[in-house]
Amino acid sequence: MGYLTLLLVLPALSAAAIAAIPRDQPILIRRLAIAASTATLILSWWLVTQFDVRNSGVQFAEMVKWNPRLGTYYALGLDGLSLPLVLLATLLALVATLASKGIQQQVKGYYLLMLVLESAMLGVFMAQDWALFYVFWEATLIPLFLLINRWGGRNRQGAALNFVLYTMGGSVFMLISLLLLFDALPEHSFAMADMIDAARGLPGDTQTLIFLGFLIGFGVKMPIFPIHGWLPLAHVEAPSPVSILLSGILLKMGSYGLLRAAYLLPEAVIALQGLLVTLGLLSLIYGGLLAWRQSDLKAMIAYSSISHMGVVLVGIAALNVAGLTGAVFQMVAHGLVAGLLFLLIGLLYERTKTREVTHYSSLVQVTPRFAFFTVLAFVSAVGFPGTAGFIAEFHTLIGGFQQWGSLMVLLSIGVLISAAYAVRTVGFLFTGPVRPEMRGIPDLRRSELIASGVLSLGIVLLGVFPAPALTLTAATMDKLSAGFERTTIAVPDANGIFFPGDTK
Repeated sequence: MGYLTLLLVLPALSAAAIAAIPRDQPILIRRLAIAASTATLILSWWLVTQFDVRNSGVQFAEMVKWNPRLGTYYALGLDGLSLPLVLLATLLALVATLASKGIQQQVKGYYLLMLVLESAMLGVFMAQDWALFYVFWEATLIPLFLLINRWGGRNRQGAALNFVLYTMGGSVFMLISLLLLFDALPEHSFAMADMIDAARGLPGDTQTLIFLGFLIGFGVKMPIFPIHGWLPLAHVEAPSPVSILLSGILLKMGSYGLLRAAYLLPEAVIALQGLLVTLGLLSLIYGGLLAWRQSDLKAMIAYSSISHMGVVLVGIAALNVAGLTGAVFQMVAHGLVAGLLFLLIGLLYERTKTREVTHYSSLVQVTPRFAFFTVLAFVSAVGFPGTAGFIAEFHTLIGGFQQWGSLMVLLSIGVLISAAYAVRTVGFLFTGPVRPEMRGIPDLRRSELIASGVLSLGIVLLGVFPAPALTLTAATMDKLSAGFERTTIAVPDANGIFFPGDTK
């Protein structure tokens, strides 16, 4: 068994072990789930020590023929794009498990579904076959639907159904694009490596049509404006540990898939570059404005996620090294920040039974540890220097400026909007007189402090010492950027002189 297969099946086998444990053993079930998530995290971080940062290709590759008639393979692998997201997924899965102590009903089913969800998420990032990718992509829907539907808030059934309908609707467009690609390739193979060269040989109009299907399918999951309607309701109604994974990882699946599709169909991406940056900037500003209007803390973070994923889309649309690096760094930074915010807001809700920001005041006197981590999370969300958010937005801004110049002032406006609602929220939470009903709120406990501390440490380390993370992705980002440059050809001017930099 290869390392990646072991990484993939470890949570799933632990879920099977939990299924065999009697329901009246909730402490044992929780401990087993935490142990499984911890082991998965350790194995994923061990892979970093074996990863060659100078190699832009797929590493730790495993491939077995799955269905030769259909051209499908059980193919796993990691590169500088997928490895950071695998690391993020295993970290947030452990944090979400630690934060699930408040789940007191149907404990067995809850932790079983959380582990199955972790396996499915890891499969999306490790798959090197589009059919296998699609299987894992769809496999995330079942546990998420059940987790929201059974352990969510008052409107959990509507939120779960809304989430599934949106995602499945987008998946239909993605599947159609995959089938069109499969039919257009002489080899009739779903292997990602086989598809690349053949897909790039397709006519530009065909590439554009296929990429639009990918854009809808992956754009729903990111989400981008205007196909974001499922996100706020799902976040508000989902249990807070599930929101950690929903915002921290599930949204990144959409941007990850879009990057893979962009590299597959470069002519289409270049043709639609203006559309992509427009959608990115609209999502950035629209999400920020809606977040600024919210008084419910979870709804505010949900809409802010739309804004932050708009930054990712702008970075992808830039198609240069700086922009692509900023997009990937923003995926990781937002995963840490959103995970920390949903963790803290969930813990606060468990203590106070309210998420209305106006119901709080001067919590810094009552819960100083909670106040410290919350302020750090909001500061990083704004992109303050010294945090991971700054490194991500700075790279995206550089890449966007190289491509579009002064248009990037809109990105700066989006950052200012984020700063406005962040400062307002911190003011409501931590200034003014202490409300009598809030005096008895307990501060972060040991396990909660560890989970918050780990995410905060990641935010600060990536902001102060970004070089190791940038080195991890550098070779792959160079490869992705070069893939778009290869679509340029020498075009003669009126005098017959060739200019090799002109776009095809």
